[in-house]
Amino acid sequence: MKVADAMTPGEEVVTVSLPGTRDDVLEYLQERGFSSVPVVKETDDGATYRGLISREDLIKHPDEDQLAVLVREVPTASADDDLDTVAATMVAEDARRIPVVDGDEIEGIITVTDVVRAIARGDIDGETLVGDLASKNVNTTYVETPLPVVEREIYYANVPYAVVLDEETSLAGIVTEVDIIEVARVVEGEAGTGDSVANQDDEWMWEGIKAVGNRYIPTRNVEIPAEPVSKFMSDNLETVSTRASAKDAAQMMIREDIEQIPLVTGDELIGIVRDINLLEALYE
Repeated sequence: MKVADAMTPGEEVVTVSLPGTRDDVLEYLQERGFSSVPVVKETDDGATYRGLISREDLIKHPDEDQLAVLVREVPTASADDDLDTVAATMVAEDARRIPVVDGDEIEGIITVTDVVRAIARGDIDGETLVGDLASKNVNTTYVETPLPVVEREIYYANVPYAVVLDEETSLAGIVTEVDIIEVARVVEGEAGTGDSVANQDDEWMWEGIKAVGNRYIPTRNVEIPAEPVSKFMSDNLETVSTRASAKDAAQMMIREDIEQIPLVTGDELIGIVRDINLLEALYE
């Protein structure tokens, strides 16, 4: 399968143009909920691709307003590339969105979710057992742990989730960074964050400040309810066994709109299957 068969086509990709400002990027990120945006420069021959700007770039450089300074080079793909080759790049570069270009022209965007969707449809190999793909290192927390502590556990573990265990170490639920975002309240922040990152009263500010580094930065200007994680977790927990295929897991992820599924044997937690793990099956 080729990248062209799975990507979001260029006519549906929203871009920002040089010269421009960080607020142009913020408008796109707020409206679409994506973590990055392709940058183009208008020329007499049309729009030419120049790179990518992410929330990380905006937060790391809060005083910089010009896109020309913020834009950076990232891995790109061709529409004719094999999808499994691009999947390998995503895993190796920890890149969830890769621009698809032809010379200087942007033809589309390919994402981790696009690849997972192709696996779910059966368009590409999904027969590898998830027991061979899952990570055995699982980030867990206790059901009575205060949510601010869970947020720190997620941050230090450098993953977007925590599996919640009860007193008997049985699965009780799962909490993700999205669950925390939904209940976080922005408070007066430290000086130097930059007003154009988001206004102090802007509901999107938490979403903006979280995505620094591989996951997000310490949230000193965000107040998180100091209540047990059990109040905020999802207790309608989807799980998968070692004998399930990557296709089975992909279908579950697309159907439930989730990015990770606990791996179990009976009632015992033995691993975690993340969407990026499914991509690894394409080039092993």
